[in-house]
Amino acid sequence: MSTESAAWLRPVTLEGRHVRLEPLAAAHVESLARVALDPELWRLTVASLLTLDDLRAYVDEALREAAAGAALPFATVDVATGQAIGSTRFGNAAPRDRRVEIGWTWLGRDWQRTAANTEAKRLMLGHAFETMGCARVELKTDALNHRSRNAILRIGAREEGTLRKHMLVQGGRWRDSVYFSILDDEWPAVRAALDQKLAREPESAPVS
Repeated sequence: MSTESAAWLRPVTLEGRHVRLEPLAAAHVESLARVALDPELWRLTVASLLTLDDLRAYVDEALREAAAGAALPFATVDVATGQAIGSTRFGNAAPRDRRVEIGWTWLGRDWQRTAANTEAKRLMLGHAFETMGCARVELKTDALNHRSRNAILRIGAREEGTLRKHMLVQGGRWRDSVYFSILDDEWPAVRAALDQKLAREPESAPVS
């Protein structure tokens, strides 16, 4: 990984009204374990965190990627309670092309379809476009994961296409990955729409 990518993915804390994105650390494992060890979360994902050891290994791998400058993983923390409720990250950075991916995102089931995910994406997109100077932010998901696909569309991303047999996932299944993106010239309208959604939704209410 180039020193340019490592500099682009410097650790940062992103604070909102509902959630705070903190650089992921081993200290988050105990809090994350309260919500992460739910088989339903991992039914259509590459990772499968079914035990505490699985979660520790997942965090350790994310921290190795961060140390190598290949990713910037976050713990998603509920501001009201201080509970770590999930994780997300920046990865696949290409500073020369001003491109980064937002992904590796999961949330405890009690916080899905709430303001938590919308605000986390708003914070990350703002950092990507307004601080990192990205021209393009990418997102992808399993073609079978219709909930994730709809969530990505709701934040204002555009579907671009499907990469067939893109990834080999748990159980030996070939995953088709659907790619989405937001461009810098689209960001002002996307930002305004996200801010409107967050302004009209109470903290615990679903964001649609």
